[in-house]
Amino acid sequence: MTTSASDPRGAGAPEVDVDAAVLPISVAAELAGMHPQTLRQYDRLGLVEPRRSAGRGRRYSLRDVATLREVQRLSQEDGVNLAGIKRILELERKVLRLSEEVERLRALVGAQRRVFTADPSGDVVAGQMGRRVSRSRAGAALVLWDPRRR
Repeated sequence: MTTSASDPRGAGAPEVDVDAAVLPISVAAELAGMHPQTLRQYDRLGLVEPRRSAGRGRRYSLRDVATLREVQRLSQEDGVNLAGIKRILELERKVLRLSEEVERLRALVGAQRRVFTADPSGDVVAGQMGRRVSRSRAGAALVLWDPRRR
């Protein structure tokens, strides 16, 4: 995300780290249009988990503020309760992680590496076609992917 006072499109502006936890609770609450006590409650419920400063004060990022606004929208406009909102946020994070994993695997398939193994922790590891699984991986499951077979 870029920002600039003179150029609303952000062209030529310095990059802003949306994950930098620099906003104190009062500023984050004002940007989100909420009372600071509401932010404390959401922190206790695990809806938004701000980082902590050296003095243990809550520090919010711009991404946290966007999440707070989404919590408010889901609650006020869509009538979703806080437990439902927490579940929605968890599922959105899971979808993001899975999408990143799919992209990683697509990159491996694009490189013609079509043999995948699962290590003991369950992580997917790409192997090379025509190579045997080493003895150190003998306990891992081996799955062959053939695009012609479905």
